[in-house]
Amino acid sequence: MKFLTYLEANKKLLFKAILMSLVVLFILLSLFVTFISPEYLDLHISREIQENQTRNLDALMIGISWLGRTPVSVVMVFLTALVLVLLRYRKEAVFIVSTLLSGLVGLILKIIINRPRPSQDLVVLLEKTQYQSFPSVHVLFYTTFFGALILIFLHMKTIKYTVRIFLVATCLLMIFAGAFSRIYLGAHWFTDVLGGFIVGILCLFALGSVYVKNIRTAP
Repeated sequence: MKFLTYLEANKKLLFKAILMSLVVLFILLSLFVTFISPEYLDLHISREIQENQTRNLDALMIGISWLGRTPVSVVMVFLTALVLVLLRYRKEAVFIVSTLLSGLVGLILKIIINRPRPSQDLVVLLEKTQYQSFPSVHVLFYTTFFGALILIFLHMKTIKYTVRIFLVATCLLMIFAGAFSRIYLGAHWFTDVLGGFIVGILCLFALGSVYVKNIRTAP
């Protein structure tokens, strides 16, 4: 009880500490992928994941990863926002549309860090890719978009508790399935996926804090 009271009294400080920790972790990870060869960590993980590939699993991973393609993700975001507007959740719709900013953040970081993609001589490439590798924009978007949905569902008190739990679990599954698919398809290294997840969490913190503040101050 005292611990929970302490957390409640120092939540702003805790929030800032988590943000700073994530930023430092991403910087360290960026330095790692810049100066350390993927053969020391990433290659082993990719080969383990790709060891038991099947046609059915290939199709499933391609389907999951397809949702993160730029044209598809843009359509998915606006369709979700439209549904929210029709249900009279306008603030939630704006929040969902704002998750598209994560793609721009990821593209800028890719250009700055400029890490090459996994090559055919190292892994099995099941998907044609372009642009740089780190961080994974697919995972960044999945983390931000589905994370935003989780935050929205948690604040929708009109939805039954069991339904909310199911929706939250589904969103979490999509985040981790999306991350797994990028390595499985040979499109990214594990550290690319981890970097995308970290930046996605940071984007979610930034956008989510604005959303939560707005719904708390709403009349």
